[in-house]
Amino acid sequence: MATTLVRPNERWIAGVCSGLARRFGMSPTTMRLIFVVSCLLPGPQFVVYIVLWVMMPSEK
Repeated sequence: MATTLVRPNERWIAGVCSGLARRFGMSPTTMRLIFVVSCLLPGPQFVVYIVLWVMMPSEK
């Protein structure tokens, strides 16, 4: 498991799902699928995504 939470350079939109997947030792595709499925449930998923986008440093 990685120790830092950063947005990698190989990303689709903002790299949040890729960064979280790397941090927890998962596939980025699996993390994206989990995010999409979680969007079907009520809650602040998009707000959390935007906050992570702003707060997570880029890998550069």
